[in-house]
Amino acid sequence: MQTAFIGDVILTEPLIANTRLQFPEAEIDVLVIPATANLLETHPDVRRVVVYDKRGRDRGIRALFRLLRLIRSQRYDLALVPHRSLRSAILVYAAGIPKRVGFETSAGKFLLNVRVPYRETHEVCRNLELLVPFGTQPVYQVPRVHCTEADHARAASILGERRRACVAIAPGSVWFTKRWPLERFVELAARLTQELDVQIVLIGGPKDAALAEPFENTLGDRCTNLMGRLTLRESVAVLHRCPVAISNDSAPTHMAVAAGCRVITIFGATVPRFGFYPYGSRHRVIETEQNLDCRPCGIHGGNRCPTGTFECMRSITVEQVFQAAKELLDDAAFPGADTKENHTAGQI
Repeated sequence: MQTAFIGDVILTEPLIANTRLQFPEAEIDVLVIPATANLLETHPDVRRVVVYDKRGRDRGIRALFRLLRLIRSQRYDLALVPHRSLRSAILVYAAGIPKRVGFETSAGKFLLNVRVPYRETHEVCRNLELLVPFGTQPVYQVPRVHCTEADHARAASILGERRRACVAIAPGSVWFTKRWPLERFVELAARLTQELDVQIVLIGGPKDAALAEPFENTLGDRCTNLMGRLTLRESVAVLHRCPVAISNDSAPTHMAVAAGCRVITIFGATVPRFGFYPYGSRHRVIETEQNLDCRPCGIHGGNRCPTGTFECMRSITVEQVFQAAKELLDDAAFPGADTKENHTAGQI
């Protein structure tokens, strides 16, 4: 059960793959919200994706009981609950699942009968520790999104056979304090096109679409705007054709990792030690070099800077990110090569 956001579901994928290794004959279902279902619909280890629209059609007590009846009817033996919400714990308890495994920091830990320490490590590694009570030695692997031939065909039709590298930029985030200033992203994109002769590909959801205009005005035909125009799997397929992706601490970071990109993630209000930095060894994290007492200001970021300075982001320069991108591009395969060099990573 993982009813959190896109990035959280991607970082749960190695747990799904490892659950198959631990229980090779099991039937594995995954419960997610509608916005993330597309990521797992094609997963070879998942029998069924159960969609829980907790903020829409499944709101209210009647819908909750309907969902509980569905879960009970499947007579599950085991629930793995990486999401630490009270609602998730209530659902698996009320559904009568006999073994319920989650983190000891869960808001509903009293409803779980196997509790695992929530360590300060990468989220991929944390999630895999939910299988430790079964005596397993987890396989620490990069998350994967199983794109279809149609997903890759859509990406190919958009990007075609380009003579120059495509650099993906994802300037959005649900939280304002996780966003590097938009004007700096635009300046960065302009330098990348002018000095490194690349094509900029904008990645994001429908709510990010309004961020595209200054890129298009500045870059013209050097900007391919795909914000809000693709499914999640199609976005991953596009990212597969980009040797480098640049993102805030948000879902596109993990989508790009799953696609085999080299990723630059910019951290402001949040910090890498929370465990949501790009998983693997080929990536870069960029954060302020200043020792700010106010940072981190929250687990998820916020809608305004509590000090009014936004120094955690404003102190990160275009030059810093440009140099990181240049180094990664120099190191990356180009163009259209299989950048998914290794989907297994050591524990980090």
